[in-house]
Amino acid sequence: MSTLEKQGFKQTEIGVIPEDWNYSKLSEVCVTSSGTTPPRSQFDRYFRNGHINWVKTLDLNNSEIIKTDEQVTKEALTETSLKLYPVKTVLVAMYGGFNQIGRTGILRVPACVNQAITAIQCDNKLSPEYLLATLNFKVEHWKTVASSSRKDPNITSQDVRDFQIAYPSRNEQEQIAESLSCIDSLIRNLDQLIAKKRNIQQATMQQLLTGQRRLPGFSGEWEVKQLSEIGVFLKGSGVTRDQASSGALPCVRYGEIYTVHKNIVRAFQSFISQEVATNATALKMGDILFAGSGETKSEIGKCVAFVDAFEAYAGGDIVILRPISSDSTYLGYALNTQDICRQKASRGQGDAVVHISANALSTVEVKIPPMDEQTAIATMLSDMDTELSAIETRRDKARLLKQGMMQELLTGRIRLT
Repeated sequence: MSTLEKQGFKQTEIGVIPEDWNYSKLSEVCVTSSGTTPPRSQFDRYFRNGHINWVKTLDLNNSEIIKTDEQVTKEALTETSLKLYPVKTVLVAMYGGFNQIGRTGILRVPACVNQAITAIQCDNKLSPEYLLATLNFKVEHWKTVASSSRKDPNITSQDVRDFQIAYPSRNEQEQIAESLSCIDSLIRNLDQLIAKKRNIQQATMQQLLTGQRRLPGFSGEWEVKQLSEIGVFLKGSGVTRDQASSGALPCVRYGEIYTVHKNIVRAFQSFISQEVATNATALKMGDILFAGSGETKSEIGKCVAFVDAFEAYAGGDIVILRPISSDSTYLGYALNTQDICRQKASRGQGDAVVHISANALSTVEVKIPPMDEQTAIATMLSDMDTELSAIETRRDKARLLKQGMMQELLTGRIRLT
């Protein structure tokens, strides 16, 4: 398949499009309708043991729908206003939460839909797969429509009918859709591989960090130690949001332990000036950083290990454990396991905002193998992280490639022949 750039474009009310493309409202090339929700009061009759797929907004995944979380019965289809839509019907979420508005899907199995969804059936001028790609490309359009002077953010079936779409010949539409489908397939396969690798890693961590499974060549008993026996505790110093972008010295702020870092500090999001650094806490290679504040007890005290030798700093609401004779990478993983998280949760204080102190953390107990086994476990888990990160990078690059392809193909800047 080759590509060539067309030189002939025309100005239209929806922007510049190729001269040989058409444009129209969806209502002119599609039939739209909305679904319904059978009465929950008759759950046994309309839902229990149902076998007909019933799509809710949460089922929409911006791609193919082959199975739904919930099914309805044949009685629901015959006794209520439900309609069974055929394969290749395109669906758009009208409401259900701002992040859900405008999400799409295309049926690969016959299904009914609920009242928060507009179902779109295309005529011969428009490929359903091309329509799906265009709707996904225009996702910000729906956010804008939903936000415009309405009490509750939503879009309406009329908004969908009024949506204007530019389109080439049916043959070119199908070629465009096929090209985007190939990159979608790659992204989907990488997502599945990432999920599989994560599950394997979680199982491996649970086994290795609790001693349920031993690496070859290691035996003997593990010690159970309180964190106060492993090292000494320090406290981070406050770094404001404005100061977090004031210079070039790397810094970890407590909120980033929840959102940016996982087990090991591998990259930084905040950088402070030398002036700010004079009042911040300098990190030392091997430090374990605990989030001292959080929203829930189940997450309080999440931690990461700083294992680099360069200059870096800790912001406020961070409790620092400086180990004396332990492998810090091992601790970075071990101190986030389920058993340790339960211990930290039991020591968290507060409701709306949860806190955990150095004194509370000092009594947390952790299983510690000999140093050489700590290092071997840490190396294995770190290697798994590296492999997973490489796959995630491939996936992210594929997503960027898809965005670039959509930008070029769905505007006619590049044509497929």
